[in-house]
Amino acid sequence: MDASLIETIRREGPIPFSAFMEHALYGQRGFFAAGRGAGRSGRDFVTSPEVGALFGALVARALDRWWEAMGAPDPFVVVDAGAGRGRLAADVLRADPACAATLRYVMVERSEGLRSEQRELVRVEPAQDVLGPAFAGSGDDDRPRPVPGTGPISTSLDELPAGPCNGVVLANELLDDLPFDIVERGEDRWREIRVGWDGHSFTEVALAAAPALCAEADRVAAGSAMRLGARLAIPQAIATWLESVADMLEHGYLAIVDYAASSAELAARGQSGWLRTYRGHGRGVAPLVAPGEQDITSDVPTEYLIDHAEHTGFTVDAHTTQSEWLRGLGIDELVEAARAEWDANASAGDLAALAARSRVGEAAALTDPAGLGAHHVFVFSR
Repeated sequence: MDASLIETIRREGPIPFSAFMEHALYGQRGFFAAGRGAGRSGRDFVTSPEVGALFGALVARALDRWWEAMGAPDPFVVVDAGAGRGRLAADVLRADPACAATLRYVMVERSEGLRSEQRELVRVEPAQDVLGPAFAGSGDDDRPRPVPGTGPISTSLDELPAGPCNGVVLANELLDDLPFDIVERGEDRWREIRVGWDGHSFTEVALAAAPALCAEADRVAAGSAMRLGARLAIPQAIATWLESVADMLEHGYLAIVDYAASSAELAARGQSGWLRTYRGHGRGVAPLVAPGEQDITSDVPTEYLIDHAEHTGFTVDAHTTQSEWLRGLGIDELVEAARAEWDANASAGDLAALAARSRVGEAAALTDPAGLGAHHVFVFSR
């Protein structure tokens, strides 16, 4: 058992689920702090970048489209929020996008262990070189001016960079891991489900929810009827994160890829349907068991996300599935080309033919309607 977490509960009483989750995932002995997470052998779950290089190549196409829509700015800052071990960054850079000469790629990852692994896949430069270099302005506008034509260049940070900047923020399966609280519908108001300690194990403790939490619960519920005992995740950390992105991004796009659901869907599923744990490429045990040894995650509530994004100044440009988004970026054409190359060169069995065959399999996984293909894609602009 985690002695420090137990001591906190003994000292302060039952703690919010978000505090338990913060400790279990990002604390000193937390799941991500230990370098766990996305990947294949020795990891815990597979995200789209870990399927293969195809996802990164298609994201590179999306970056080019956004860059062109913005008038080809230089520098073009791309912030990969929740970058993990840098798999997506490596594949985007390998794809050699048209925006490469202007590209400043910033990997943001809280885990020190995962940040250290990024250097195995991506050349990491000092942040001041990526977010600079700059020369002094002149006249009425004395803001430093970045030196153009120095991309692609990459760096790694443990938090979002300071703004303002122009570019794109990518968040692939990040928001589901931001700490959230849990509420339950009572007869006359919401009850908060906190985490206590009974001397042997962590337990749920139901308390009357504070007015501010009740207000956020109503925003998540989005007018959907909630039966007595229905539970919802209240991801206030998403709202805080969106505000940070809005403070940083002066002009550009925010692209979020994650599993999400409407408030009505979440209520119908029940907690066992939207609250999940993962470890060792399988489902984990109950979320209060073995903190630090498994991922804890929840579907992103769609109405809540869109509402807060619009509140912080973003406009919804698109909301679709990953499958449809990737098709719009040309995944089908790439697969047909790969299939033709495999058919023509399968007998040779060379690396090019094997890579083509692999691309066909990657595409099937990325567009699987029962898997990654069902992820929601939200594109916002400002």
